[in-house]
Amino acid sequence: MIKKIKLINLMGLKCPLPVLKIAKKIKEIKKGDIIEVKVDDPKAESDINELTKQIKIKIIKKIKHNNFMLFEIEKN
Repeated sequence: MIKKIKLINLMGLKCPLPVLKIAKKIKEIKKGDIIEVKVDDPKAESDINELTKQIKIKIIKKIKHNNFMLFEIEKN
């Protein structure tokens, strides 16, 4: 059963903390589960994209707002 995990608010954290926290959370969930991540560090977008190449995750949705970005990330 695929489930969506609640929002992980990483607002205010600067590189590399958002990616480290995402990687830790991914280890805690099952394949097919989805997490929502809210970040405001401009570098986080490229860091998260790079993370998809290193571990088995896929960005399924990315929404950019004026002062933050929201990602839905699925564990593959």
